[in-house]
Amino acid sequence: MTTSHDRPKIHNRRRWALVVLPAAAAGIATLAACGSSGSSGSASSGSTPSPSTSAAAAASGLKTAKVGGVTVLTNAKGFTLYGFAPDSAHKSVCNGACASQWPPVKAPASPSAIKAPFAKITRSGGSTQLTFNGHPLYTFIGDKSPGQANGNNLNAFGGLWHQAAVSGSAAPAGGATSPGVGGY
Repeated sequence: MTTSHDRPKIHNRRRWALVVLPAAAAGIATLAACGSSGSSGSASSGSTPSPSTSAAAAASGLKTAKVGGVTVLTNAKGFTLYGFAPDSAHKSVCNGACASQWPPVKAPASPSAIKAPFAKITRSGGSTQLTFNGHPLYTFIGDKSPGQANGNNLNAFGGLWHQAAVSGSAAPAGGATSPGVGGY
């Protein structure tokens, strides 16, 4: 039987359990999240970006992130960057409706901010676009939050789209690749 002087102890134990148990669960969940990529996809390259590529990306206002097990280029907000297979090193063929779905990544205004393997091209409308290893870069409006790669391996606007892998490793979901942007 519980007496009146035991009630504060029981109440304190419940309060302790209500505070400590959720905090412990949150800590465990945080540790588990640190070990995952936090995005969809299944392939893993196991490679890391070279320091020169990371430095050049930072100089161009870009970042790198693990998405689907692959280290890819992202914009400053963490959104995955893509390349379009039909593009060439000097010309983007994604214009009009294509460019509204796949916004081109603008090149920095200062030429000194662009370092190899990055370069820039002039688009048909006169704006400049950043390239990586000879491939014009784009974002995808279907990516709603950082770390997503919903545009990877999509066939749209006359060609395949692939996330811009830093190491040149294969993009998830198959396809032939070459260094730079997967799938080329």
